[in-house]
Amino acid sequence: MPSTALLLVDIQNDFCAGGTLAVPDAETIMPVVNRWIERARQAGWPIIASRDWHPREHCSFAAQGGDWPEHCVQDTPGAGYHATLQLPDEAIRVSKGCAFDRDNYSAFQGTGLASYLQRHGITSLKVAGLALDVCVQATVREAREHGFEVTLIAAGTRAVEPEHAAACKEALRDLGATIDES
Repeated sequence: MPSTALLLVDIQNDFCAGGTLAVPDAETIMPVVNRWIERARQAGWPIIASRDWHPREHCSFAAQGGDWPEHCVQDTPGAGYHATLQLPDEAIRVSKGCAFDRDNYSAFQGTGLASYLQRHGITSLKVAGLALDVCVQATVREAREHGFEVTLIAAGTRAVEPEHAAACKEALRDLGATIDES
């Protein structure tokens, strides 16, 4: 049984060019992420893909007093995984931010992901996705809190605010995450 899993965070249309909350240069991660997907498949690692899956009028939306424009609304094209992401059918999908009154940045928060991984003997995660300074950072932080070894695939992520990317990676390194800059 593999002890490593590939965790892809929120690689969704609304976070890419043309989306309501586009991350600068988000599309540039797709070739890197797709190579990691192939590597994971060859190694027999589970592939897990989180997604924001917000109901209409979610508390994080500016119209409800939140910090963000409306994004990743359930069953809309913006909530879909990016078309160039070669996510296999057998990938585990984890939905977060599904309650009207709670926002979830981490793929672990309110999803049961930690229990799932532990039940399957996973101790190490390779993490990529969007956005480095929001949901990826929160996911890596919580993964470390749960005791998982974490490698952040730096070329497989981009930040909402690119000028904060280096500091964000340094903060994750300080938490014990490995930053793969290759």
